[in-house]
Amino acid sequence: MTFNDTSTPLSLLRTRRSGKARDLIAPGPDAAQLRDILAIAARTPDHGKLAPWRFVVVPTEARDAFAARLVNAYRAERPTASALEIQTMEQFARQSPTLVVVLFSPKVGSHIPLWEQELSVGAATMNLLHAAHAHGFAANWLTGWPTFSDAVRDLFGAEPERIAGFVYIGTQSKPLEERPRPDLDAIVSNWVA
Repeated sequence: MTFNDTSTPLSLLRTRRSGKARDLIAPGPDAAQLRDILAIAARTPDHGKLAPWRFVVVPTEARDAFAARLVNAYRAERPTASALEIQTMEQFARQSPTLVVVLFSPKVGSHIPLWEQELSVGAATMNLLHAAHAHGFAANWLTGWPTFSDAVRDLFGAEPERIAGFVYIGTQSKPLEERPRPDLDAIVSNWVA
């Protein structure tokens, strides 16, 4: 199977496969490509035109500073962290040539329910992956401890914002492998009146 086949829109959707962030190498998107990827990500379902999401690009030259702050936040919360845990946090900050932090930026005073706003940030993040793949790159949406840390969130935004995820973009260094997909008969049913 050819993954992320860009020959047609349907082929891309049928073959979409994330790459592993740790396997993404240069080149990543250039400034114009990244701007287009983010513009495509912003073309997402958004009831009320609220844009309840923000994208923060962590440039390559800022990765060491991000790694240091990520490690400091981790150690503050987990003072007995092992060397392997610290190494994992440092790797988290530095993998792939391009890193975009997606923030859920709710419009709390809006009449649009927060649940709909949360769905929109998920759709925007998925569109970001689709756009990266359509540009010929591989991408990976990761969460994990940094996503749920207020200290890490505060590096990019402030309450009531939350991190929706970290999107890593680059060139796949290893062949992609298929992952298990759900059995459609187990997840699709017909409503009976």
